[in-house]
Amino acid sequence: MAIPGTSLGRRDLLLLGGLAATAALPAACGGAGGGAELQFMYWGSTFEQKAVDRMLGQFTRSKGVRVRPLYTPDEYDVKLNTLIAGGRAPDVGYVPMAMSYRLAGQGKLVNLFPYLAKYPQLAGQLPGSLLWYGKDRLLGTTTANEIELLWYGRQAFADAGVPLPPAEASAAWSWDDLVANAYKLTADHNGRRPDESGFDPRRTRRFGISSSITYGPAWYGFLRSNGADIADEKGTRCLLDTPEAIQVFQNLQDLVYEHRVGPGPGQLAATGDDPPGTNVLLKSNRVAMGVDGHWSLLDMVEGKVDYGIGVLPKYHEPLTTTHVAGASAVFSGSRHVDEAVELFVFHNDPRYVDLFKQGLWMPQERKYYEDPAAIASWTRNSSHPPEFRTAVVDYALKHGVPAFGSRLKNMEKIGSEVLTPALQQIELGKRKAAEVLREAAPKITAMLRGWQYTQET
Repeated sequence: MAIPGTSLGRRDLLLLGGLAATAALPAACGGAGGGAELQFMYWGSTFEQKAVDRMLGQFTRSKGVRVRPLYTPDEYDVKLNTLIAGGRAPDVGYVPMAMSYRLAGQGKLVNLFPYLAKYPQLAGQLPGSLLWYGKDRLLGTTTANEIELLWYGRQAFADAGVPLPPAEASAAWSWDDLVANAYKLTADHNGRRPDESGFDPRRTRRFGISSSITYGPAWYGFLRSNGADIADEKGTRCLLDTPEAIQVFQNLQDLVYEHRVGPGPGQLAATGDDPPGTNVLLKSNRVAMGVDGHWSLLDMVEGKVDYGIGVLPKYHEPLTTTHVAGASAVFSGSRHVDEAVELFVFHNDPRYVDLFKQGLWMPQERKYYEDPAAIASWTRNSSHPPEFRTAVVDYALKHGVPAFGSRLKNMEKIGSEVLTPALQQIELGKRKAAEVLREAAPKITAMLRGWQYTQET
């Protein structure tokens, strides 16, 4: 997910990487692949590395095609560009979202449209996961269907006597509900709340809510819920200066500076460091609630956090950002295109990859959100809490809006040059959202080039 403004843990891994090739997996005897050998390039945490390598080993054993994993945990975009420039691109791999459209336009990626008929699991994917760059031109898919959620620490709610956040979209809190409960969950070192006399904001022991102002997927669901968007239907006029959009960003700023229930910059980490992950913040009781992606589930489970999952608060219709992930694609320089496409289809299939059952990824195919047996195949285990069906599966299917960073052209440049610096000003609290956004919107409008092409399958 090449969306500017994020600096929170695993999200960085959706933008970066570094080349550290491991030894080739042993070849299986015989099989359809003959003497083919493929390279698969990817980023991720150590948990993801282990799961991906297991998947590649299973592909080798079942298809008879050797695969060399290129695990790249840092400077991913730089090193992938270097390999492509040198004519040494991998066969299959993750691609930062903005880069994927550029490479497709340059003919560096295989057009997967002709393969939809051969692989029904591709044709059956959720519409937002298919990445089109023209009519009948499919560059790949998002690697997984991640969404934004409201995570919370159960003990913090028990201590404060606050009802748990709703796990069903129909019962979602209003924004005022969120603020009121965040007051009850926030406490300074003497146990005082922000609405009590003597509260010391410089020594806040626990914040009620943490929600990023600069990370696009964290606020995009709120924006759409309030009837706003980042751009108009043609993708040529910025709408962040509308009253509805301004309200969303002012409300986020007010969590920190007016209500004092949310952390400001630097309050959760040492100067210059990224804040800890949401799993650490909940477990350490530094934060009672946090807006973060579904991928946090793996860390919650591994860290033995006493957590729960709720749907996001709403303005009007309850909505969440979906498809918050990087792209996956087949590179056109492959000498074994058919085998590479076979690996591409295999690599994020819940039948072969542990990351779905472990809680890092969500499936792309619609059947995993609609068919009871398919849903159970990846959610009925100890890694998924009881509320997962309504708070995540149903929420994603019925209330998701695709992340704008994968759909709006020129977003990488817009983000780095205008949007992220503007949102950082709001985050710092020195200027009101209306002033900042009314100044930034015309600049963004001048840089807009429309929405990416979409096509029904």
